[in-house]
Amino acid sequence: MEYRITTPVSRKDLADLRAGDSVFLSGIVYTARDAAHQRMMECLKKGEPLPYPIDGSAVYYAGPTPARPGQIIGAIGPTTASRMDASSPALLDLGQKILIGKGRRDENVRKAIMRNGAVYLGALGGAGALAAQSIKSAEVLCWPDLGCEAVRKLLVEDWCLTVIIDSLGNDLYEIGPKNYRDSQEKLP
Repeated sequence: MEYRITTPVSRKDLADLRAGDSVFLSGIVYTARDAAHQRMMECLKKGEPLPYPIDGSAVYYAGPTPARPGQIIGAIGPTTASRMDASSPALLDLGQKILIGKGRRDENVRKAIMRNGAVYLGALGGAGALAAQSIKSAEVLCWPDLGCEAVRKLLVEDWCLTVIIDSLGNDLYEIGPKNYRDSQEKLP
């Protein structure tokens, strides 16, 4: 199935999505990679505010290349999401609803996704220039000293992503291969 979703989102907005569905995402998406997540965890420990409104938010695990003249942003492909596994459950419990990256997530993240009615969406690795075409504006929000890993606020429009883990905990990395093997067994 295909869905159109605009951030910020609620549990209800994501309830019908299933692993393998396509999502055309619009609205605000924040970027944060390893170093930014580490700083966000430090903020939480100190009781300081996070750099963006977390409730209903979407985070993209990416660090863009520099924009060329006339571009809004450079190529912005996903990084391996498992690098953020240690901090993702805490952010999900605070209200984050959409995680965007590539690769598998651990069981603690999957449980936090289910507990909070969130989703993990996959962005196509190696297609950072294509992803940049869906970005209509970009600004550094904080920690510019992190360079490409600074937290950015992106305005995206109709960015095509795939549901990897849905709010029920179905994981495309598990059910996709199983469905393929099952279909092969049915061939003559």
